[in-house]
Amino acid sequence: MAKKVVASLKTGTGKLFTKCIKMTKSEKTGAYQFKEEIVHNDHIKDFFSIK
Repeated sequence: MAKKVVASLKTGTGKLFTKCIKMTKSEKTGAYQFKEEIVHNDHIKDFFSIK
């Protein structure tokens, strides 16, 4: 199943998107959390600037 997703992102309009992973620290527990999202290339800086 994963092969289909990866193959579809590499062809056509899939090249316009990037998978971004951001690490944040939880205020309650102090543990680290990871937020993953597939973002359009024009909005990568916006994704990382939002806290």
